[in-house]
Amino acid sequence: MGRKKQGKFQRPENKGKDKRHKMKGKSLETFTEEMHSALEASLHPEEGAEAIQVKLPCPLAMWDLGHCDPKRCTGRKLVRKGFVRSLRLNQRFNGLILSPMGTKYVTPADREIVAQCGLAVIDCSWAKLEETPFNKMIGSHPRLLPYLVAANPVNYGKPCKLSCVEAFAATFCIVGFQDLAMILLQKFKWGTVFLELNKVLLERYAACRSEEELLTVEKEYLTASPEEEEFDPFDVDSGRECMNLNRPRCAAEEEDESSDEAEVSEDNDEAEDDDEAEDDDEAEDEKSNKES
Repeated sequence: MGRKKQGKFQRPENKGKDKRHKMKGKSLETFTEEMHSALEASLHPEEGAEAIQVKLPCPLAMWDLGHCDPKRCTGRKLVRKGFVRSLRLNQRFNGLILSPMGTKYVTPADREIVAQCGLAVIDCSWAKLEETPFNKMIGSHPRLLPYLVAANPVNYGKPCKLSCVEAFAATFCIVGFQDLAMILLQKFKWGTVFLELNKVLLERYAACRSEEELLTVEKEYLTASPEEEEFDPFDVDSGRECMNLNRPRCAAEEEDESSDEAEVSEDNDEAEDDDEAEDDDEAEDEKSNKES
């Protein structure tokens, strides 16, 4: 007796897996809506609501090397607020990673990666880069930030020495998620100053279509002739004279002064004429006396 031929085995579909996969891919429209909602929640929190209740639409992470002062570390503050999660060494992160070991720069083309997988930074001291084990911070998308100026109290005005929150904010601005930058920066008194100092550069970077164009913008900015330094009238060591700005000179005052000077000069001329006339009279009197 022959055995009944069995049909080809088919593996049952795993609907749950497909559902999870679809949920992972978030559209940019949905991301933008969640971003705006998060900003509104941070600007107008409900009574008794804590900052940790503001949920960001993408994950933020940080490798903390313990180099910085805990009281001044912006990354640790964001962890305490619930915006950022700490990563261990050798722990992988699938999103964008801001690292000095990166070979590519952050560009608007990284928008999708940030929206889908998030953003991570490395909290280490700029003075201890050689001691930092960057090879133990694993990820597929390491990136560099272009030229920007720091606004944090430790490195204010210094180029490229950004704090963790400034690095997060700069990336969000470049890829087009400025609302997320505002959510993080408003947790610091000086936070929005970073956007003011770098407004022109951030807008230009965000308009670039490629890494080459971004590097061109950076180069043009760095090689441009510096603007004329503004004169500080209160700088006593400048060697330049200036009038009292609290009492500016006006045209009427200048005219009054010039008319006063003219009157004084006329009076002086008249006085000189009178003196000359008196001298002549005296001379004539003496002459007449001698003749008599």
